[in-house]
Amino acid sequence: MQTEGRNAVFELLSSGAPIEKIMMEKDARGSLGRIFAQARKSGVRVQFVERQVLDKRSVTGRHQGCIAFSADYEYSSLDDIISCAAPGAGFVVICDGIEDVHNLGSIIRVAECAGADGVIIPSNNSASVTEAVIRISAGAANHIKVAKVNSLGNAMNDLKSAGFWLYALEADGTSIYSADLSGSVALVVGGEDSGVRRITRERCDATLSIPLRGKVNSLNASVALGIAAYEVVKTRS
Repeated sequence: MQTEGRNAVFELLSSGAPIEKIMMEKDARGSLGRIFAQARKSGVRVQFVERQVLDKRSVTGRHQGCIAFSADYEYSSLDDIISCAAPGAGFVVICDGIEDVHNLGSIIRVAECAGADGVIIPSNNSASVTEAVIRISAGAANHIKVAKVNSLGNAMNDLKSAGFWLYALEADGTSIYSADLSGSVALVVGGEDSGVRRITRERCDATLSIPLRGKVNSLNASVALGIAAYEVVKTRS
């Protein structure tokens, strides 16, 4: 897997994930110098090359002078996420049909910033954690556990058995500002077009909505999650 861009590469280094090497533009300065220092500290090999070499190797066209090469993204298991959650205070994000890499990257970034224990994505009908997702998440995907599960329904049942309350984020639910978000919480966010699927909503304990005051009738999935996630953070503060 390639990780491109200064922030994403630095966060990958900071996470301690195994890195084969980093290709860096010659005469590195500024934040590239910071990346080089961190690479030396971590014992990661750095290869200095001309910018044209990076341009040819880049997939995104936005390498910003550095590309890291590592093994494919290593997913966590659902058990890993549940076991690392504090008893009675776990926080998980479930993605139901998030197929756009920009949305998944932004959701992972929000979840990590809000201190979630992990993000759960299904194996089918979902974006996976790719280089683009890692870059869009600003490297957050390297700091939070992401589980890819074969059955979202089974995963939700396992979370319930572990004491989690499951809440779907949809427009026709109870206002999130009046909801009790104490205890272990799993927020379910759906795709841009379809929202949370009916079968998924039926497994949730409640449906929560964010009151809208403008003329547009919906929020971007990652924005909606950001508002909801920080209601969880506020409850715990």
